[in-house]
Amino acid sequence: MIERVRAVLVTADDTMLVIRRTKPGVPEYWVLPGGGVEPGDESREAALHREIHEEIAGKADIVRLLHTMESDEERQLFYLARIQTWSFEDRTGPEFSAEGRGEYALEEIPLTVEGLDGISLKPDEIAHVLRGAMETGALEHGAAV
Repeated sequence: MIERVRAVLVTADDTMLVIRRTKPGVPEYWVLPGGGVEPGDESREAALHREIHEEIAGKADIVRLLHTMESDEERQLFYLARIQTWSFEDRTGPEFSAEGRGEYALEEIPLTVEGLDGISLKPDEIAHVLRGAMETGALEHGAAV
């Protein structure tokens, strides 16, 4: 089974970092930073730290596991984290130079239902989970972080 880790990265300004994906022939969508757990990763959290470093040259404090999605072929683990530093210009992930992968753009969106409703976050299930947490105030102003 393939395992992937992703992070809800909350900034000091109570925004969330997301990656806007643009591909030819596909409607624009957004994803949370992260990627696949590799055999050399000591843990899922270590994989997430590596992915955050590759994708946004960032350092984050992982707070807790927020949600898990599982299918027959894949398990995705979504973590809540407080991002310390980042530099999208210094990213190093191999996907950024691969042909045909489309464009990646790092954006900050307000950590609010309105902010989330303003983008098409994928997968839909994590958007639903985050919306519910925001509506109950669990993520408002970084309350859960």
